[in-house]
Amino acid sequence: MMVSKVEIIMSMHIRTTEEATPRKAWLMLGLGVASQAVGVVFASTPAFLIPLLHSQRGMSLGNAGLLSSTPFVGMMLTLVAWGAVTDRFGEKWVISAGLFLTSIAGVGAMVAHSYVVLGVFFLFGGMAAASTSSASGRIVVGWFPKHRRGLAMGIRQMAHPLGVTAAAIIIPPLASHHGISAALVVSVVLNALLGLVCAIGLANPKSPPKTEMLATNPYKQSNFLWRIHIVSILLVVPQFTVSTFGLVWLISQLHWSPFVAGLIIGIAQFTGAIGRIGVGIISDKANSRVRPLRWVAISACGVMLLLALMGAIGWEIAAAAAFVFATVVTVADNGLAFTAVAEAAGPSWSGKSLGVQNTGQFIAASVVGPVVGLLISAVGYPLAFAITAVCPALAFPLVPKHDEEHLHPNNI
Repeated sequence: MMVSKVEIIMSMHIRTTEEATPRKAWLMLGLGVASQAVGVVFASTPAFLIPLLHSQRGMSLGNAGLLSSTPFVGMMLTLVAWGAVTDRFGEKWVISAGLFLTSIAGVGAMVAHSYVVLGVFFLFGGMAAASTSSASGRIVVGWFPKHRRGLAMGIRQMAHPLGVTAAAIIIPPLASHHGISAALVVSVVLNALLGLVCAIGLANPKSPPKTEMLATNPYKQSNFLWRIHIVSILLVVPQFTVSTFGLVWLISQLHWSPFVAGLIIGIAQFTGAIGRIGVGIISDKANSRVRPLRWVAISACGVMLLLALMGAIGWEIAAAAAFVFATVVTVADNGLAFTAVAEAAGPSWSGKSLGVQNTGQFIAASVVGPVVGLLISAVGYPLAFAITAVCPALAFPLVPKHDEEHLHPNNI
């Protein structure tokens, strides 16, 4: 049977419409990435103060790791609440308000006269910075069609490694030469500036009709979301082990200078950011989030064992290369898990579900600092790295075999 020209034209029009992504979506994504990145700069600052606190001021690794975890404890306490507020009122003012509050907390940390007070302001800043996490995730699923979400969420997930990269390059030299207050100036200025930009330029995506909103609690429908949450918690352990103790390991064990060590971490985090985009594209092509997630889980186990081996041998160049490789692999799961959660939860639950997702991750992150710090003190870096490889090994069989999505995925 001959196909008419009209049918061909209509088919091409439908395909083009399905593949089109609004130009404004990319601008909103850019603002979402920038807002989360500057929040990460603040949250990452305590980790990059560890060499100053441990080597120059005599603080134990356990206590320094505890201080470094305070922003993540703060995030853990407020992520679900910020997600619920975002579901109710939208992304624009949640992100703007959170960034301004983070900047204020940074000012308080600058004038703190004790480590306890410093930790309290880091805690408050983390509570405020959590606003950007769930809200920026909703920007992706709200503005982008399903077949572009893996790419878009991969770009969005660049925010964390980009924030860590900026902090790794800027914070250690400032802290080493000018102290803690000077190191905090960067995040104070960046958060205040982005808060203003988002208040002016950010727009909420259109909400789907209420008849298409998922009223039923998705956690009661299946165990898919819970399994993704647990997998993500396990995969956070090697990620935060590397990001929290990488700098002090490179300096104290491999004898790199603070500047070179910070540069290595910056390269690793930037490469990891690009890797997140690549994994997102793979998930779009595979039409699956969970299949690549399984690949990342088993790869994370392997790279942590490789890092342990190179650390034990003590070859500086090989160990630094293994560190970069481990950083890239251990951050690759976040975008996949976030997209899977948002698509499964639906528009009326995505903010809360992403809040639960991040809460679990930050609970793990807050534990990694003090526990792995004590573990390193007891058994050394190589064995500690090898022990953390157990977590991604446990995550692999827990990854669901099939994706699950809301009944109206294109309206999320």
